[in-house]
Amino acid sequence: MSDWKIRFGTAGTSDSFAAQGYKSSLDVPEYTAKMGLNAFEYQCGRGVRLGLDKAAKMAALAGPKDILFSVHAPYYISMSSLEEEKRLNSIQYLLQSAAVCKALGGRRIIFHSGSCGKQSREAALEKALDTMRRAVEALDEAGFADMTLCPETMGKIGQLGTLDEVLALCGVDKRITPCIDFGHLNARTLGGIRSKEDYAAIFDRMAEKLGDQRAERFHVHFSRIEYSAGGEKRHWTFAETQFGPEPQPLMELLAERKLQPVIICESAGTQAEDAGAMQQMYHAACKT
Repeated sequence: MSDWKIRFGTAGTSDSFAAQGYKSSLDVPEYTAKMGLNAFEYQCGRGVRLGLDKAAKMAALAGPKDILFSVHAPYYISMSSLEEEKRLNSIQYLLQSAAVCKALGGRRIIFHSGSCGKQSREAALEKALDTMRRAVEALDEAGFADMTLCPETMGKIGQLGTLDEVLALCGVDKRITPCIDFGHLNARTLGGIRSKEDYAAIFDRMAEKLGDQRAERFHVHFSRIEYSAGGEKRHWTFAETQFGPEPQPLMELLAERKLQPVIICESAGTQAEDAGAMQQMYHAACKT
């Protein structure tokens, strides 16, 4: 896309969506624009239930407002499962998600790649890489070659989804683009993101491993996340400043490096408001 730019939006709708009297997914474009945002990640975590006709109507309403849709695929995808049936089912869930994403006029399908379970991280990653190769073939065969798969960095230590594991999955095909969830990375490293330098190290690693535009136009999930010894515990809002990571240094760095990700806020109930706060931080940083 020649008109590609940084975007800010939400995962699903904030509490203020219903509070402002909105009821239907068809209201999402109007609400998103009203909140000053231009991206929206439709949540299919519990299954792909959005009809293609309704998705197309949402796309028609979103187009004039310059809102870009993405889709979060079902949570029960497991590319690394020891059971082949689960791995093959995961490809079907990605195909269903791709159909909805295309109808929404979007490109990106975000998904969790699975957990290690009773196998080593290396064995889990090998299985996930194999499933990923098959998923790319299946999407191409089904006419979804223009869709972008985005494996997400995960928050629990036992899950597949360190930065390097996600970048390895992106190595399967030049179209696969990372979804960097900074809250998850901070949780799984037990508070490893404390400074602008910590964010910079992540960007440097992406540039080194990807070596192309995907390191500039990646996908972002951001929220403050509470963690325990095993990693991620729960999502909070920007008001709960006792939980990290901090959005400000990230926004400053994005401005300095002129990076253009799609930034999706996953705060618990205040995602539109917090996405707006990040957008303001980013624009302020661009002026300095």
